[in-house]
Amino acid sequence: MKAILFAVLAGLCWGVGELFTKSVLHTKQVGPITAIAVRSSVAIPLMWAAYAWAVHSAKLEPSKWTEASAGTLWKLVLGSGVIAGAGGMIFFYLSLHYGEISRVKPIAFALAPATAVTLGWLALGEPLGTRKIMGVGCILAGVALLSANAPR
Repeated sequence: MKAILFAVLAGLCWGVGELFTKSVLHTKQVGPITAIAVRSSVAIPLMWAAYAWAVHSAKLEPSKWTEASAGTLWKLVLGSGVIAGAGGMIFFYLSLHYGEISRVKPIAFALAPATAVTLGWLALGEPLGTRKIMGVGCILAGVALLSANAPR
């Protein structure tokens, strides 16, 4: 139940936050890369405060992550930092700058789970049953519908 609650809260935060971002980009006073830089600059101290709470007060996190293996740290930096963090945000904010939030947000956030399901199966050996396959198919069909140039 906690996982679902936190996922719902994340989705709400991202939905509302990107609405603000799109409205800022619409003014043409701020560009997408500037918006990412501001987002990251504001988020970093908040994330380190959350980390300190999670490690020291709530005891939810391991405190010796810096002693993890080189492979673990490399995957953290490359996957979470470079690919998802920088790459994902740069491409997403560029899409917000050039497109409608009602189209680009669902596309970006629908392809993420479809990719995760597929890579979870291929790279991590997670089970891929009929329900997951049908779910990914529905997601991709939705992406196709949203990205098609339909008359307005």
